Amino acid sequence: MRIGELAGATGTTARALRHYEQAGLISSERAHNGYRVYDGRAVVRVRNIRRLLVAGLTLDDVRVFLPCLDGDVAAAPPSDKGLRVALERLAVLDRRIAAQTEARNRLAAALHAATGDRPGPVA
Repeated sequence: MRIGELAGATGTTARALRHYEQAGLISSERAHNGYRVYDGRAVVRVRNIRRLLVAGLTLDDVRVFLPCLDGDVAAAPPSDKGLRVALERLAVLDRRIAAQTEARNRLAAALHAATGDRPGPVA
């Protein structure tokens, strides 16, 4: 299938597919006209990549899961390495959330100190 067909079948964009290919997560052949042509199995692989990205992993993190991207990633037993990557990513996200919460609280305190209890302008 061509890149547009794969994009449509997986709910992604051709640009994202090219990015996944550049990252080494999917591969294609070139047709005689130069168009990328993907194997039908790429649909499962791309859906699994997207599932892992939506879960909060990065493309670098997804590389750890290469051996199981062609199957049912959600049902497969997790590997030690996969669990370690997921736990590390969760820790990164927790730190980011904590930092953003602290910044939000500082801003809220500054606004409260500046305005008292009166409401601010409505945007």
